[in-house]
Amino acid sequence: MATSEPLRRPDGTPIRVLTVDDEPSLIELLAMAMRYEGWDVSTATTGTEAVKVAREVGPDAIVLDMMLPDFDGLEVMRRIRADQPDVPVIFLTARDGVSDRIAGLTAGGDDYVTKPFSLEEVIARLRGLLRRTGATTIRPDSQLIVGDLILDEESHEVTRSGEPIHLTATEFELLRFLMRNPKRVLSKAQILDRVWSYDFGGQANVVELYISYLRKKIDAGRDPMIHTMRGAGYVLKPAGT
Repeated sequence: MATSEPLRRPDGTPIRVLTVDDEPSLIELLAMAMRYEGWDVSTATTGTEAVKVAREVGPDAIVLDMMLPDFDGLEVMRRIRADQPDVPVIFLTARDGVSDRIAGLTAGGDDYVTKPFSLEEVIARLRGLLRRTGATTIRPDSQLIVGDLILDEESHEVTRSGEPIHLTATEFELLRFLMRNPKRVLSKAQILDRVWSYDFGGQANVVELYISYLRKKIDAGRDPMIHTMRGAGYVLKPAGT
């Protein structure tokens, strides 16, 4: 899987993205993809909620559906920009919504993505937009650290308590996903989508197999960090917590 350099805010804290759509399943997928990038994601399913959340979190960028149950994306953008005039906005529009796209860009939207779209496209558009607006910087430290486990995203080196751990490419991607979401329970479906980019016809046992591979390399002879949450998925957290 191709990877890209992680982005951070100029002060070193995670990028804040507000995602607004009235489809819960779509919100979940977008939020998952953004969290995989290491970003701090807030969500809303109505325009009213979006304006409220934006005032609370001060997002660095907004992914905004044009069609919402209470008022449209243009009005949401207008109200949010009354407080944050420079926040960049990417509109989500229907494939045949040419008038929506024109209206969005004319009103000051920075970009748009038509539905259906790929998660990779949305992330790529966001990364480009954040760089252009100067809202981010490339994180100088390429390491992910959870407890005594360290993963370097550039050199692909992994150590635990200073001891090197040799992983295959797939094992590395699986561990990276777990370490980018420490203490967060990840379902088999989420792991399949992010690590393999497709599901194995529902064969979630491939996740179990690779989790077992990782455990043998990460946890063998040590306090365990990878835990099974029965019926829910897997979680990685510092040993002893």
